Amino acid sequence: MSSYAERTFESDDGLVLYARDYPGPCLAAPAVLCLHGLMRTGRDFEDLAPRLQARHRVIVPDLRGRGRSARDLNPQNYQPAVYVRDLLRIVAATTGAAKLAIVGTSLGGILALAIAYAQPALLAGIVLNDIGPELDPAGVARIKAYAGRAAPVGNWADAVAQTQAVYGAAWPNLSAERWALLARRGYREDPAGIPRADADPAIGEVMRTAPAAPLDLWPLWRCLARLPILAIRGALSDLLSAATFARMRAEKPDLEQLEVANRGHVPLLDEPECVAAIDDFLARLFPPQGRRE
Repeated sequence: MSSYAERTFESDDGLVLYARDYPGPCLAAPAVLCLHGLMRTGRDFEDLAPRLQARHRVIVPDLRGRGRSARDLNPQNYQPAVYVRDLLRIVAATTGAAKLAIVGTSLGGILALAIAYAQPALLAGIVLNDIGPELDPAGVARIKAYAGRAAPVGNWADAVAQTQAVYGAAWPNLSAERWALLARRGYREDPAGIPRADADPAIGEVMRTAPAAPLDLWPLWRCLARLPILAIRGALSDLLSAATFARMRAEKPDLEQLEVANRGHVPLLDEPECVAAIDDFLARLFPPQGRRE
């Protein structure tokens, strides 16, 4: 049975940030930071975090504007440099100076790369979930088309249908029960009991009005040559292309890679091959014999 503490933190500009803190088996357990995608919440790690908790302390924040973290009155703060400052404050308050690993999905993976560049001594390794140094324009256009534009729903059945409409191509063949659970991770009931999309719509507007120059993190990628990285790609992904995935390995020969069949952007990380790869990767980052009770 998993357990976690609900913790709040104050950002450097006074915003209240929220995170789930899953304690590990002992005080010296190595830490893993799990970072969600653009319009998602930390609840996307409700399967992975309890599994990792058996050997690690797991910190799962909601980025500002999502979930139980406060929405920002200045939407221009919805940008990576601000998120990184927020996350470094959370890390300092929870794990201190100890090395940690990051599991980053989509935007969360970009933030993991930025943290690795800004604080190289902090990280033991990264798991990138369907993200890389370059984004496929097709996926960017799809995300811009829906982010923050969800029509209001009246009940949970509508929320499930809306979730399927957005993610159905990426997650084929899921059961009705699974779709219902995934909707609960992207919506939350308001005081009247009506599900509401659990992310500030302004996040999408900021993305749509940002400069049109394509993301180019290849220079940053080359700076991380010595950092252990596991890169996961959905075989149907429209955001992380097969060509970019191959180039990532060409420029970093020690990169560990996994391609997940029947998944687009993004794998859910409950797939058996993902579970096995993440477990193995983290076990090599933090060997059991290296722990102190």
